[in-house]
Parts: sequence; structure tokens; C-alpha cells
Amino acid sequence: MLLSLSLAKNHSATNKSILLYLSSSFSRNKVNSSSRTSAVTTTAAVSLFSSSSGGSSSSSPTPLSLRHSHLLSTATTTSELFSLSSLMTAGMIKRSTMSSDNYQAWRVEEQEDGSFIGNEKSLSIKDTLPIPPNENQESNTVLIKVTHSSLNYKDALSSLGKKGGVTRNFPHTPGIDAAGYIVSSTDGVDSSELEGQSVLVTGYDLGMNTDGGFGEYIRVPKEWIITPNPFELKIGNIDSDEVNRTSMIYGTAGLTAALSVEKLLMAGNAKPTDGKILVTGSTGNVGSITVELLSNLGFDVIAISGKVADVEDTTTNTNNKLDFLMELGAKEVLGREVLVSNKRPLLKPLYAHAIDTVGGTPLVEILKQIKNGGSVTTCGNAAGIQMDSLTVLPFILRGINLLGIDSVQISLNEKLNIWKKLASTWKCNIIEESVIDIGRNDIDSYLKLMLSGQSAGKIVLDHNLTPTTTNDNSKL
Repeated sequence: MLLSLSLAKNHSATNKSILLYLSSSFSRNKVNSSSRTSAVTTTAAVSLFSSSSGGSSSSSPTPLSLRHSHLLSTATTTSELFSLSSLMTAGMIKRSTMSSDNYQAWRVEEQEDGSFIGNEKSLSIKDTLPIPPNENQESNTVLIKVTHSSLNYKDALSSLGKKGGVTRNFPHTPGIDAAGYIVSSTDGVDSSELEGQSVLVTGYDLGMNTDGGFGEYIRVPKEWIITPNPFELKIGNIDSDEVNRTSMIYGTAGLTAALSVEKLLMAGNAKPTDGKILVTGSTGNVGSITVELLSNLGFDVIAISGKVADVEDTTTNTNNKLDFLMELGAKEVLGREVLVSNKRPLLKPLYAHAIDTVGGTPLVEILKQIKNGGSVTTCGNAAGIQMDSLTVLPFILRGINLLGIDSVQISLNEKLNIWKKLASTWKCNIIEESVIDIGRNDIDSYLKLMLSGQSAGKIVLDHNLTPTTTNDNSKL
């Protein structure tokens, strides 16, 4: 059976007839549940009428991406068919055509007095995201319509301008994470094969000196992208925006947390039976995901955070942060004062392993307190890059391991392996439920909270949100 459908958007009679046709077609071709190969044949041609800029229907249908056609062709239950058809007629399967060269972005610009300010700007794709000239093009590029990004500490540093130390050239659009769908590619591949596919981009130079996810469009080398988005796992979760949002709940922070856990398990041979595991920066993006992930894997997590040092202070939201960490699965929450500088080269061994997200003096003090044969991963430098008081004694007398984590330049295959875990067996339900969604107009205030150490948990940028629309921020 070949399904060749033209769906007139916003036409209720057509939508109803499509649902009835799909349902009856499925019923006529239904097979025994033990053999789910011929309920619908593997060929499906599905077309959507696109609207012109004037609002009238186009005279010829535009094909849906091959991915969505394949999903329809492999649907094997009536409910799956109804789900797909209703999503298509509601316009929830995103198309990637552009109605205008203009787009919105949160842009950092240098002022006349030398300061740097971030504001929402209207930009031109042709001017700010041009196709590189062939003679200077090191790789083929992909233009992506971004629906979601997430806020990270690097973004906050980029917003500071040159003094932030991560971005050299301005004006600049931050955003080291981006999720959306493909508009076009310069590699000569038929655009219809890529158009509309969900895509995930993290790391490399995105948001550093390449305009990032705080803009509605980005152009990046094809070698940077993961497509389709690994969070697009089930036919019931085909809505591109929800897939993109979910992946940005994790973003670079989730990738870094999961890489840390993975290396601790593999290179450090860590097991829950080893004993307590320490996590620093536990209310931050990386730390909070790490706490829930380790707890889900059966570890006894001791969370360290400067934001819960005074747990008896009921006049602030400190207790909210303490409760949040306990909800994530922490067995105990300690203030950062337990990791202040100590001149002794070794301290009492209290912890089997640790995941450090802050570096500096706290990392040095952690290494002094790890049990024989234990391992520590390190992935951040918010507390500094120096380890001045560290000696070799923890390594040669206790045989501990210090494991570095890079989430920026690792291969796409390594990233994909971790993303698949986060989308399935390493899913963090509490983190997903506690996320804060913001619009572009909220970016500046939330980055300032991040720089001042007052934010906690994940913050997702939704380019579709109207001004002043956010969800509950009680975790801040």
C-alpha cells in the first residue's frame, strides 16, 4: 500500500478524512502482533501544503523530510497512525523553510565606553550567517533553525565581553548549546533529505567565537552536528520542539556530568559498594545532574555547595536548595567550608571517589581525602585553575587517579554514546521536572544570577516564549 497524501493545513474536513483513511487503511492491513512488518508498507509519500508569504496555499506540495515519511511508513498500530496524522495536521512536525532573512538574537556588543551589553537584536542571516566562500571553507556548513538553547557558565563569561576570557570577537551571540532543525546544507546533498531533521549541537566553538544558540539561527560545520536528535526515540515524542527542549534540559552540562560518571565507572572502576562519593558545585548545572545520575545508579552521594552552608537560615531560599539536593538523591549535604585550604599534604580518607566541577583549592583538598585506589574526575575551574598546595603524596601513597573531562572537542561518536544514555537509561526525571524555561528577554538577568552564584538547576532558553513568560523559579 502506498500512502500519498496532501494535507491542507487548518482544513478540518481534510484532517478528518485523513484520520479516517489512515484508520481504515490500517484495519485492512493489520497483521498478527508477532509479525509487525506489513501493517503499513515501507513506502510512504507524505506532503504538506506550504503557505506562501501572502497566506495562500502553494500550488504544489512540499515533501516532508524522509525521516518523518519513514516514521509514518513504519507505524504499526492505529494509535501510532492517529498520533502521526494529528501531529501533521496540527503543524507540530516542523518544516524548515524560512519566511524571512531576518531573525532575532540576544547579542553582546561593545559600547563606546568600552563596556559590553547584551540585548535582543534583529539580524540578517545573509549578513551575520553567510555561506563561507569556497576558498576559505574548511568544511561544509549547515544552517539550523534553533528552537531551544540552555544557559551555561561559559555563556555568562561570554556576556562579560573580552574580560570574560572566552570570546575574542564582538558583536557576538553566545549560546554553547543549540537544538532545532536543519534548514539547508552546503555539501551538495539533496536538501529534502536533511530539511526538517531534528539536530543537536554542543561544544566545539559554538557560542565562543561562532554565533551560538541565543540566536534563532546558527550556521555550523556539518561535523559538529548530531542528527537526528538522540532524544527523538519514540513515535509518541515526535514533536520537534519537545524533543529539542528535552535535549537542552541536559545540554553541555548534562553531557559533562554524564561523561564524568562514565569515566569514573570505566577508568576509575567505581562501584556503589566502594563507599561515599563526593560531588562539588552540586547546585550548579553540572553538579545537580551529577547528583541525580549517581543516585539513580545506586551511589551514596555527598553533595558540596556553598549555597547551603547555613542550612538553618530560614530567611532566604537556602532551604530550597538543600531540599532540592536531597530530592535529587543526596544522602548528605555539606557546605564548601569542609574543603578550605589545609597545609597538610594528606587528610583522613573519607570518600571512595569524587566528581569535582569547580577546580582550584577544593579539588586539592578532595584529593587529600580520597581512599586508597579511589578516583576523582575534574571538569571545571570556577574556583580557579591553580593547584598550588598539591603534592604527589595522594598519588604515590594512596594510588588515587585524577581523571580529566573534556566535553568540547571529543568525537561525535563519543558524544552520541552519552546522549543516547541520557535519553534512556540515564534519564534524570527530577532535573527534567525542575527546569526553568525563559525567553530571550530574560537572558541577561539569569546570566547575572549565574555569575553571582545565585542560580541553581537547569535553565532552558525557548525562542518561542513571549516576553516575561517563564515557569516556576522557586529553585533559584
